[in-house]
Amino acid sequence: MQALITGGSGFIGGHLAKALFEKGNTVTVLDDLSSGKKRNLASLMNSSDFQFILADCRNPARVRRAVKNADTVFHFAANPEVRHELSSPKQTYERNIKATFVLLEEIRRHKTDRIVFASSSTVYGDATQIPTPVSYGPLKPISVYGATKLGCEAMVSSYCSTFGKKGIILRFANVIGPRSSHGVIHDFYRKLKRDSSELQVLGDGKQSKSYLYIDDCIDAILKAFESSNEKTAIFNVGSEDMINVTDIAKIVIKELGLKETELHFSGGVDGGRGWRGDVKTMLLDLKEIKALGWKPELNSRSAVEKTVHEINAANP
Repeated sequence: MQALITGGSGFIGGHLAKALFEKGNTVTVLDDLSSGKKRNLASLMNSSDFQFILADCRNPARVRRAVKNADTVFHFAANPEVRHELSSPKQTYERNIKATFVLLEEIRRHKTDRIVFASSSTVYGDATQIPTPVSYGPLKPISVYGATKLGCEAMVSSYCSTFGKKGIILRFANVIGPRSSHGVIHDFYRKLKRDSSELQVLGDGKQSKSYLYIDDCIDAILKAFESSNEKTAIFNVGSEDMINVTDIAKIVIKELGLKETELHFSGGVDGGRGWRGDVKTMLLDLKEIKALGWKPELNSRSAVEKTVHEINAANP
């Protein structure tokens, strides 16, 4: 297979590039390095079966060059931080919806027969059914980020139906691991490295969500890709339990060996959320992906503990 990964130097994309390459595929990565890092691809850079294209997904000419020979496109390029929308909704729209449109236009013109799209659990908004199944509706995102991901899902589905392609949509929970550069774990770690006497926690600390370790995430992506033959298939991808923000803070504090750190809660907004648009409770029903033979090896707590330990070990 000739695979193209947009956002392939990012956290998930970099791990996916390595996994696909090790399975004997030719891999091309298209990334503008706005949030990704070339070092995530260091082990692949000197191979003749790997190509890196420095480009923005909103640039049709550069995307055309990347898509030209691709059998499958893994579309993982996006605005990676939900909170960015508070200062720039337009950037979230352009990096998610506009970029996806440009990519799909090139896919329909070329031999590419499949697209795997990295969506998000944020498309569900404040779901009233927990765990939340793929069939849940109506979908009412409460963030611009979630809305753009849902819009991208609709475009992927429509292009696959109209132009004879196949699509896989993956609605991810919070994916974590040592090379991630954003999220609550990294926020806490950086804050405590600056000042270990106290830790400011956004919201009321009761926000409870599913966390998935990166190795489990990559296994799920590959399982969905290798096993699904639907016109457009949608899968929830996460762990089977939740952990709250207060417990995550305590795990980070314990890993750093701190004894007297005081937790201070901002109280948050709109019922204790960390920020407007923050989904307070998220747990996904994994029925569809588990039916393919996949399940996560680590639960949320274990994933958080492993991630914190690895981050700390890498930053002595």
